[in-house]
Amino acid sequence: MKVAQIIKKMVEFSNGNLHDIKHFLKVWSYAKTIAELENIDEHTLYVLELACVVHDIACPLCREKYGNTNGANQELESPALLESFFKDTDLSATDLDRIIYLVSHHHTYTNVEGLDYQILLEADFLVNADESSLPTKSILSFRDKVFKTQAGTELLNEIYKLDSDN
Repeated sequence: MKVAQIIKKMVEFSNGNLHDIKHFLKVWSYAKTIAELENIDEHTLYVLELACVVHDIACPLCREKYGNTNGANQELESPALLESFFKDTDLSATDLDRIIYLVSHHHTYTNVEGLDYQILLEADFLVNADESSLPTKSILSFRDKVFKTQAGTELLNEIYKLDSDN
């Protein structure tokens, strides 16, 4: 299954919600960029790309069920949605398990296991910082506490014109 097929399927799943569509496409783009700059292997990149495309799959359900897209609720609701979303694909059980793990932890910033997980956190933050118009102080704090990859840190610093010494 090609990443482009999952993007198309996720666009359909998003049911015309332009914010959701633009968000996952930006996260996917940043993650792919960071991963390639970090020389991640092809298979891990493939699984990461799929996880990025579907990382907010629970947002529509959470808006309806809880009235918000709180990260803990997204993480709780994601596994069942992902099982259904990938049901009729040729994705291996191992890859689906990893995607479910990544998506159901993408708001958890502790005990980060794997470069793919780290990159998803960084890419999602790059987009969220802009979409939420975060103040520089918050961006610096998150960078210093969560960012680990050289590529992600350099992108963040360049996008927000931060010094590495801030």
